[in-house]
Amino acid sequence: MVLDNHGKLPDTLIYDAEKNWLFLIESVTSHGPVDSKRHTELEELFATCTAGRVYVSAFPNRRIFMKYLEIIAWETEVWIAEAPTHMIHFNGPRFLGPYKL
Repeated sequence: MVLDNHGKLPDTLIYDAEKNWLFLIESVTSHGPVDSKRHTELEELFATCTAGRVYVSAFPNRRIFMKYLEIIAWETEVWIAEAPTHMIHFNGPRFLGPYKL
């Protein structure tokens, strides 16, 4: 897969080769969370990627998470730095894994 340097890449990409999952992580303090619009943009950008995609919004604390709670896209994950061993799952039949379209 070749990415356009001028595209809207997420803040962090992590690839899990064992599971063939690609974590697309957005830091809320840079561009906001993975909302519906951002989810669609990333789906289009990574449409040719054969890895399962996992969308994550990363927050520094719960106070900032609460500010964005209403716009976080379904079928995504949330990680909060002040509670690093926990994740919040936004609906869907799976927890922490890609969704098949």
